[in-house]
Amino acid sequence: MTDASSLVERRRAASQRQFLDVATAEEALQRFWQAADPQPLGDESVSLDDALNRVLASDIQSPVDVPGFDRANVDGFAVRAQDTVGAREDAPVVLALTDDVLTPGVEPRSTVTAGFASVIATGGMVPRGADAVVLIEDTELVERDGRQRVQIGKPLPAGAFIAFAGTDVGRGETVLRAGQLLTSREIGVLAAIGLAEVPVFRRPHVAVISTGDELVQPGQLLAAGQVYDSNGSIVASALREIGCEPVRLGALPDEYEAQQKALRHALDCDAVILSGGTSKGAGDLSYDVVSTLSDPGVIVHGVAIKPGKPLCLAVTGRKPVVILPGFPTSAIFTFHQFVAPVLRAMAGMPVQTHERVVAELPMRLSSERGRAEFSMVSLMRTDDGFAAYPMGKSSGAVTAFSKADGFIRVDAQTELLPAGSKVEVQLLSRSLAPADLVTIGSHCVGLDYLLQQLQKEGLATKSMHVGSQGGLAAVRRGECDIAGIHLMDPESGEYNTPYLEPGMRLLKGYRRMQGFVYRRGDARFKGIATPQQAVAAALGDADCVMVNRNAGSGTRVLIDELLHGAQPAGYAVQTKSHNAVATAVAQGRADWGIAIDTVARLYELEFIPLQEEHYDFVIPESRWELPVVQRFVALLQDPDVQSGLQALGFQR
Repeated sequence: MTDASSLVERRRAASQRQFLDVATAEEALQRFWQAADPQPLGDESVSLDDALNRVLASDIQSPVDVPGFDRANVDGFAVRAQDTVGAREDAPVVLALTDDVLTPGVEPRSTVTAGFASVIATGGMVPRGADAVVLIEDTELVERDGRQRVQIGKPLPAGAFIAFAGTDVGRGETVLRAGQLLTSREIGVLAAIGLAEVPVFRRPHVAVISTGDELVQPGQLLAAGQVYDSNGSIVASALREIGCEPVRLGALPDEYEAQQKALRHALDCDAVILSGGTSKGAGDLSYDVVSTLSDPGVIVHGVAIKPGKPLCLAVTGRKPVVILPGFPTSAIFTFHQFVAPVLRAMAGMPVQTHERVVAELPMRLSSERGRAEFSMVSLMRTDDGFAAYPMGKSSGAVTAFSKADGFIRVDAQTELLPAGSKVEVQLLSRSLAPADLVTIGSHCVGLDYLLQQLQKEGLATKSMHVGSQGGLAAVRRGECDIAGIHLMDPESGEYNTPYLEPGMRLLKGYRRMQGFVYRRGDARFKGIATPQQAVAAALGDADCVMVNRNAGSGTRVLIDELLHGAQPAGYAVQTKSHNAVATAVAQGRADWGIAIDTVARLYELEFIPLQEEHYDFVIPESRWELPVVQRFVALLQDPDVQSGLQALGFQR
C-alpha cells in the first residue's frame, strides 16, 4: 500500500458516519410493523431440523478462547492509557499514528509505543502495547510536521472499550452440560467455540447473511484476528424457534458488489436478515447496500438503545429486510425485540407474552445517558425474593444470552442504579426454573468438575463468577448456597478462615498451585528457579509486559506481594480469570503473569511454583442442612471424585 493510499485508508477508517434519524425503541417497532403489515403466508407440513430442541448428551468444553484475541468494542484509536493522562478538551493529548488500520480480520503489524496510536474499528484486534481504545467521537485528526496525528480530549483508564481474550469463554471451560435442551442461545455458544455439526402455517423462508472479512465458519481453523460466525447459527436457530425456516447464505466479505448480489438473491425469500455492516466504522457496507431498496425502503437506521443502536429496519414490497448489529448479544437482543414479533405474525403464531419478576440489584449498575439500556441479568433466589446479577459482559459476548434469565431496562435519562435498587426483570423464557444448587464466587475448573458430577445425578446447578469477595457478599445477603473462595490473610498467611463472619461455615475444598507463567523459550527467564527471581528479571526489562488480575481476587493479593509496590508495564490491565492471563501470555500480548498450574499446562506455558493455596467453600449456616448442600459435602469425600480432582492437578 502506498503512503498516499494508506493515508486515505486511515482517514476513511477514522471518519464518522452518524446515524441521521435515531428512533426510540417504540417508534422503531411501530414504523416497522406498519410498513410490513405482517400476515400469515399459508400452511404446510415440515420436519424437525438438526439439533434444535434435542437434548445434549455430553458436557461441552470450549477448545478455544472467546474472544480469541483482545478486541475493540468501539471505533476509534488503540492507545496506551498512560499517554492520555491529563488530557482535556482545551488541552488535548496529541499522538502520532502508526501505519496500521485495524479493521476486523486484520492482524496488527505495529506495536503501540509511547506517543503513538493505531486506527481501529469495532471488532478489530488490539495491538501489542495498547491497553485502551479511545472513542472516535472523543478525537480529532490534525496534521503536524507533515504527519497525520490524533488529538484526544479526555483521559482513559486501562482496559477501556476492550474485550480481553479469554474473558468470555476460556479454553477448557464447560459451556454446556449433558441433559440440557438446546435452544438458539445454546447453539449460538456451540458455534462461537467452533463446533460444526409439522401441519402449521407455512414457515416464512428467511434469508440469513453474515458479513465481515473476519468471519470463519465453525469447524474451520482460525487465523489471527478471525472469529467464528456465531451470528449465522444464532439467528437461524432463533428463526426456527418462532416458526420460520432459515435459508443460510453464508458469510460474505466486506465487498459492496458481493453483498449487493447476495441481497438480490435473498429477496426471493419472504424476509432477509443480515448481521454486521450497519455501524459507522471502516468496512461497514451492508447499510449502503440495503439503502438502495424502495417501496418504502429503509424505515429506521439507528435506535436509541444499548445494546443495538446500529439496528437497521427496511421493508420492500411488505418484505422485511433487517440488518442486525454484528456483535452476538446485540444481534440476538434486537432480533427478539424488533424482528421476531413481525416474523411470528407472518408465521401465524400468537403474540408472545413475557413474564416479569421484581428483583433487587446486589451491585450498582451504571448506564449511558441518552439511550435506553437493556442489561442481561442472572436471577438468584433469596429469602426475600430474587437478586438480579448483571452479566457484566459486552455486546460481543456470545454467552450473555445463554446464561441470562432475563433483562432489565434502564431508562435513557438514568445514569446509575445503586445497589439495593428494585428492578423489573423481563424473563427470556416463559417461566423461571430454579436451580437446585447456586454457587457464587471465584471460578475454578475444579468447581466445574464438582458441579458436573451433580449434574450427572440430575441436579440443576447455577454459577456466577464474581470473585472471592463477591462470593462472601452473596453469602452475607443469602443469595447463594455455596461460595468458592481463596483469600489469604496478609498478616497471618492463613487462607479463608479469617474472612468468615457469624452465620457462615467453611467447607474445606482442595489445594491448587499458583505460579509464575511465561512462554517457553523466553531467554529472560532461563535458569530462574523462583517467582521472586523471575519478577526481578521482568522488572529489569522495561519491555517485559505483565498481565494482572482483578482487584479483590486471591491471585491479586499474591501479585501485589511479589511486586512490593512496583507497577510494571501491563499492571493496569486487570483480567478476571486464570485463562485470560494464560491466553495473554501464550499469544505474546503479555510476557508473564500469575496463574494456576492446571491452566499453565493447558496453554503449554512454563510454570514456576509460587504458593499452594486453599480453594474452599463458604456456606450460609441456614443452608448447611439442605439435602443438595449435604450431597455436595459428601461429593468432596468420594474417592472417585477425589481421584478426578487429582487428575486435574488439585490435591485434597
